[in-house]
Amino acid sequence: MPERLRLWLERGARGYHLRDAATEEPVRWEDPRIRVIPVAGVSYRPESLDDPSFDPGQRLTLVPEPENEHDPQAVGIWNSERTLQIGYVPAALAGELSGGEQAISLWRVDGGLRVLLAPGDAWIGMPRS
Repeated sequence: MPERLRLWLERGARGYHLRDAATEEPVRWEDPRIRVIPVAGVSYRPESLDDPSFDPGQRLTLVPEPENEHDPQAVGIWNSERTLQIGYVPAALAGELSGGEQAISLWRVDGGLRVLLAPGDAWIGMPRS
């Protein structure tokens, strides 16, 4: 049985970097245990991007949309209170999600946001400076 993933979020200039809590080693965004994704569809909700509920380090909620007429595998990305949507998990990845992932805002980029998707049982320490 694989060991439970444990991550620290560490502040960077515009967001957070990841560090393995067990080894203290940096965790690259390409690490196969996690996914760091660009939020799709942000341009349709530009006012959401500036909302503090999407600031780096905030926990987010993934909401499957099986009734979505354009894509029944669509997964919306909402703030933790589910009062404001910022966009979607990219369509190419949405079908690969198990439904139990944790989502955390990591990094703001011009006109966009990068989000960490981690296993539901992962421990994520927030934040570490």
